[in-house]
Amino acid sequence: MPPFTRSSSTLQSSVEGDMIGVGADWKSMTVVQLKAQLKELGLPVSGVKSVLIERLEGEAAAGIVASTTATTTTSKYFAEKPSSPAAVATKAKGNGAAKTPTKRGSPTKSKSPGRSPKRVRIEPGSLKPPANWQKIYSLVEELRADRSAPVDTDGGEALPEKHLGEVVYRFQVLVALMLSSQTKDAVVGETMRILQQHGLTVENIHQTDHDTLNGLIKKVGFHNNKTKFLKQSAEIILTQYNGDIPPTADELMKLPGVGPKMAYIVENIAFDTASGIGVDTHMHRMFNDLRWVTSKTPEETREQLEGWLPRDKWGSINYIWVGFGQEVQQQKEKMLKKCLASSSPREALGLVKKLRLDVKKEAKRFGLEDEIKSVM
Repeated sequence: MPPFTRSSSTLQSSVEGDMIGVGADWKSMTVVQLKAQLKELGLPVSGVKSVLIERLEGEAAAGIVASTTATTTTSKYFAEKPSSPAAVATKAKGNGAAKTPTKRGSPTKSKSPGRSPKRVRIEPGSLKPPANWQKIYSLVEELRADRSAPVDTDGGEALPEKHLGEVVYRFQVLVALMLSSQTKDAVVGETMRILQQHGLTVENIHQTDHDTLNGLIKKVGFHNNKTKFLKQSAEIILTQYNGDIPPTADELMKLPGVGPKMAYIVENIAFDTASGIGVDTHMHRMFNDLRWVTSKTPEETREQLEGWLPRDKWGSINYIWVGFGQEVQQQKEKMLKKCLASSSPREALGLVKKLRLDVKKEAKRFGLEDEIKSVM
């Protein structure tokens, strides 16, 4: 390709005719050269370039060779005969021709935006219960009868101060649950006692400045966010609920930092109502291990549990199973001894094994091999 030396008048005369011969000057330009020429003329590049290139491709593909005096067929990109490149630019801009047109012969199929199928909600009582679930559930209730797990001393039910009245008690239940996310119960217990010494009422938390409150709860996970959530929640409780916490799980979930798990547990402890099941990550893992659910998230686990678990157990399942999971994971020797002393030691040991307690390894570690062999 020889160097580009054509004048702007050449380009202008090229576009003035409605039908242009193959040998016209602008037809031999490269895209780069055409772009440079249009910039030289001070014309918008994208719209005009698109129009001219499309016209060139269409006519070249059809093998059209005609003189400027022949009867013509106007290109679909020109509603009227433009008299100059400036007119072409104006027309292209007005028609929104900034996007490169689709090449002829290659029609583009319209694509609908990708949407994942909507998950159908599982209605309570609509699922078939897993086999033998009642026997396993009763066995766990037996193993939890001594109330010796961390949640029994440092959980949301044990920590609040009941002697200060129901309103303060309910607020402290909410605070304990808000602090518990991503934090061990022992740390939650320590932090709650620090707050109680400071004065754990909604009015006092509302009046406490951000930095002071943040320092008081600095040991819990994500304490910066939790400080903000506590301050915001105290404001909402005072201004919208007359100083008491919201009375339902749905309303509790409107508070900053409160999700379904917290809301259902607070509702159950504070108001003795169970409109749903509070499921944490440990329950989610255990119930999948037992094949009671097949789920990917705690929220899916909650929905599936509510699909078959009798409502009279919705209020106690979190407290019982969270404590049981803590003992299986954190207090292995005690759990093995409790299994051996239970009414069904073989079944109890089989249960904790399903929940990832290495019975053989821990039995050897704690000198319980002979006792366990005798029942297995």
